[in-house]
Amino acid sequence: MATRTRKRPPAPRWRRILLWTLGSGLALLLLAALGLTVAVMNARANLPSFGELKSSPNGQMIRVRAADGTILVSLGPSYGEWIPYDEIPPVMRDAMVAVEDRRFRSHWGVDPVAIARIIKFAIDNHGNGRRLQGASTITQQVARTIFLSNSYTVSRKLREVVLALALERKFTKDQILELYLNKVYFGGGAYGIDAASRRFFGHPGTSLDLSEAAVVAGLVKAPSRYSPTADAEAAVGRAGVVLELMQETGAISASEAASADPHAVKLAPEPKQNSVRYFTDWALPQLETLIDETDAPLDVWTTLDLPMQRAADQAIRANAPAGVQGALLSLDRDGAVRAMVGGKDYVSSIYNRATQATRQPGSAFKLFVYLAALEAGYKPEDQVVDEPVTINGWSPRNSSGRFNGSMSLRSAFAYSINTVAAKLGRDVGYTTVADMARRFGITTPIDTRPAMVLGTSDVRLIDMTRAFASVSQKGVAVTPYGITRVTAGGSVIYQHQVDTSRVLVAPYVAAQMTDLLQTAVATGTGRAAQIGRPVAGKTGTTTSNKDGWFLGFSSGLTTGVWMGRDDARAVGGLQGGTAPARAFASFMQKAVASRPVENFETQVTLPEWQEEPDAESYYGEPDNGVFVDENGYPIEGPSEPEEMAPFQPEQQQPTRTPYEEPAPRETLDQDWLDRAIGRTGPPREPAPAPRRPAAGDPRRATERPGYDPDARPYQ
Repeated sequence: MATRTRKRPPAPRWRRILLWTLGSGLALLLLAALGLTVAVMNARANLPSFGELKSSPNGQMIRVRAADGTILVSLGPSYGEWIPYDEIPPVMRDAMVAVEDRRFRSHWGVDPVAIARIIKFAIDNHGNGRRLQGASTITQQVARTIFLSNSYTVSRKLREVVLALALERKFTKDQILELYLNKVYFGGGAYGIDAASRRFFGHPGTSLDLSEAAVVAGLVKAPSRYSPTADAEAAVGRAGVVLELMQETGAISASEAASADPHAVKLAPEPKQNSVRYFTDWALPQLETLIDETDAPLDVWTTLDLPMQRAADQAIRANAPAGVQGALLSLDRDGAVRAMVGGKDYVSSIYNRATQATRQPGSAFKLFVYLAALEAGYKPEDQVVDEPVTINGWSPRNSSGRFNGSMSLRSAFAYSINTVAAKLGRDVGYTTVADMARRFGITTPIDTRPAMVLGTSDVRLIDMTRAFASVSQKGVAVTPYGITRVTAGGSVIYQHQVDTSRVLVAPYVAAQMTDLLQTAVATGTGRAAQIGRPVAGKTGTTTSNKDGWFLGFSSGLTTGVWMGRDDARAVGGLQGGTAPARAFASFMQKAVASRPVENFETQVTLPEWQEEPDAESYYGEPDNGVFVDENGYPIEGPSEPEEMAPFQPEQQQPTRTPYEEPAPRETLDQDWLDRAIGRTGPPREPAPAPRRPAAGDPRRATERPGYDPDARPYQ
């Protein structure tokens, strides 16, 4: 009898599902492993060489240098010297491994223990928006630092894992740690341990001791939070944690950990944010229009002369009255900015009063009035009359309240006689004066009412200084500049070219103006600006002594000084011929000490009519060498020119021709001084008293636009 085979009962459903799941999972795992292997091998094949990774920067670094090559300021990421693995202090290597990746020597680029921790973190915090963190090995951080961004996404994390595994397949552990210690960000703009050591301790990274290494290693987790310059206590506390971890991993003994004292670490002093920053803040925005390079590290070579800058800073600090701000700008004969001080203290105020502030120049604006008059045919020896004058209801006056009768144009300028300036403006035309100011580089709006001749329109110190510099250069336009060249990787990518093609006025006009300016310093309101060598310049003081100016030049250097309060309140005793002139002299004595003495060409011989050059070869449109925005920063091109209100004086006098016979030159002797200040002098018809403003008139007393404290002769 045949035996019957019994059929086995089918496997339970759950077992079939389990087997299928395990099989499918294994297959997927194998596929994932295969895909990962292919991705890693592909990434490894495309990785740069170790040498290429060493040389690749993490961002653009800009070093700004003075004229002598001294580094003024470093911007962007800072990279120190590359330190090879064998030269990195062992305590620094051990500290970083202990705090960032204690299993660095044993894993393959990814730490499974850390991966398990991050998975648990993701499950526990699913949907709450918290970042995935805590799983990155040193190798992963190298991959992220060099190749990836800091965005916290799953795709970025997967790419980071692939690159980390590829790095481990291509480079040794020592090479990876060398890359890490020379590339990782430590805060304060410092990348790498050498930059961090120099930034925080003032010495190279090769000499880091245990306590310093603990401080540096503690920065990687949160550079801004644990920065020793931002929060010393937080940095010390974090360094203590690093020392404990080093002891746990066996990197140091208990006695070594106990002997280390992060509290005793001496930090490098913070660099002083001195007046140099006024200059760099002005110059660096110009890079956007000069170069296109945005990746390679740059060296920006500037015109700043550090000894002159120190002298300028000292001159402003020593001479500006208490509670008063001051600014100084000095230009070389080609327009190079040698010194720029925008205020007494950059730390307390970064507002640059040399390039951004707009203030009334007072009598310093008479430069353009007299330039227009000289170009129209007036000569320094011409006789003019200081007498009461009313123009469209405006009656300027001299501070002495007296009028001095006939005098030369030279004398009127030297002693800043207001009535003469008003008559000159009326004679040549106020729009003509405004055009002259535009021609010489004034970029701010200019009022063309009669009182404009006394400096009622706001101007910038940089514009006024360039105008005086153009006079010193015999009428050739001077354009201020601060950057001489820019280099990237040792190659010059920008070189400044000085333009001397623009002639603003005929050379003889500039020479005559220099004659007047020299007299103003030698015998007039600017005598406090004398420095023992020829100086030409002009004072400026506004109503109620709100602003004091002195601008002048000597030995090829033109310097402008402004003083006043930021809130434009009156400053008792502030005049252009006092503190500003003294600051000018203090600075210039040091600035030109090593320069040869240069005499001015004041012996002017006017050209014959037949030799008169074509006017178009000397002047035309305003000087467009540089334009600035409302903050005083250079911009690429001009805006629409300010529309100037036309003004037609009631009695427009004809301009003089260059070939008129000059009147006898007046001598600045004691007799003239006596008459100028109201002492007894030769009898003459009494001058009518000036019109007195009615009560409540805003021009009453010292607030009148005609008031000019500079207009007082010295006794």
